[in-house]
Amino acid sequence: MNNKRIKFHKTLLHEAISIIKTPIIIALLVTIVRYILELLGISENIIFIIGLLWLTLGFSIYWGIKLSDTKTPFILLLLCLIIFSPLSRIPVAILWWVDNKWEIGTHYGLYFNSFEQALFNQITYGSLIQLIPGFILGAITIAIMQKQHNKKHKNG
Repeated sequence: MNNKRIKFHKTLLHEAISIIKTPIIIALLVTIVRYILELLGISENIIFIIGLLWLTLGFSIYWGIKLSDTKTPFILLLLCLIIFSPLSRIPVAILWWVDNKWEIGTHYGLYFNSFEQALFNQITYGSLIQLIPGFILGAITIAIMQKQHNKKHKNG
């Protein structure tokens, strides 16, 4: 790989990291809020809407709008999701450990036999649950925004 191409990839990575900084903090807060609501006995049917998938879908639309006028919007969207999704899942695995350690009994403590298993599942399967629909929705948003932008330039 030549230096120009390496610099391009580093720039994309740095841009993606700067884009996801605030969303990562929000994802952590959403996970903690959902955990607390579950501890308070709020029905899972109600707190279901407070989750990482819905958050990711919202961010994907936002990123699609924000990135639509960049040189490589689809690559940058995918890179943001590839970084954001597993990082946002790590707190869920930690809450699995907390739930099991102190036998709290939330849904976070279900399904796995070890922290490693919970972490692996969250980082792989959990991330894919966010990444795939997030990319599809973000890509649709980018396409719509670009079409509107082209229409304005054509008519303007």
